[in-house]
Amino acid sequence: MKRDELRKIKDKSPEELQKDLSTVQEELRTLKFDLIAGKTKKIRTILDAKKKIARIMTCLNEKK
Repeated sequence: MKRDELRKIKDKSPEELQKDLSTVQEELRTLKFDLIAGKTKKIRTILDAKKKIARIMTCLNEKK
């Protein structure tokens, strides 16, 4: 799964990556608020979102 996801990220244009980055950052913000409010107990989803942000930012920096 990680290789397929990474391949999909690398094939995208910088504009699409920026759009995905803002979407994942918004998702991370929502997950953090849900964790504080007690709506979720899954910390793993927060860690996965952070890793996805890091992957997208790495690909963006490589393309610059």
